[in-house]
Amino acid sequence: MITKKEVEYIAKLARLGLSEAEKEKYSKELSGILDYMKKLNEVDTKSTGPTDQIVGLTNVFRKDENFLQADVEKIKKMIGQAPEREGNFVKTKPILEK
Repeated sequence: MITKKEVEYIAKLARLGLSEAEKEKYSKELSGILDYMKKLNEVDTKSTGPTDQIVGLTNVFRKDENFLQADVEKIKKMIGQAPEREGNFVKTKPILEK
C-alpha cells in the first residue's frame, strides 16, 4: 500500500496541495491501481504479438492539387461579389483592435 508520505511526495512533484482527506483517498486509490498493475503483469502474453491498430484502419490522404489554377474563374466571381476587396482578397472590418 502506498503510504501517506509517498502521496505527499507525489503531490509535491505535481505541485498539488492536498488536504488530509485527499491524501488518505489517493493513498487507497493509487494502491488499488498498483495492485491492478501487478495482476496484469501476471498475465502470460508471450504468444500475443504487439498490436497498435486492431480494426485495420489506415490514413487516407488526397493528392495535393493546385485548386487555384482549376477554379480561377470561380474565385474571381466570389471575390467580385464581396462588398469590399483589396486585390484578390476580401476586405473585412478588423476583429481585433489595439
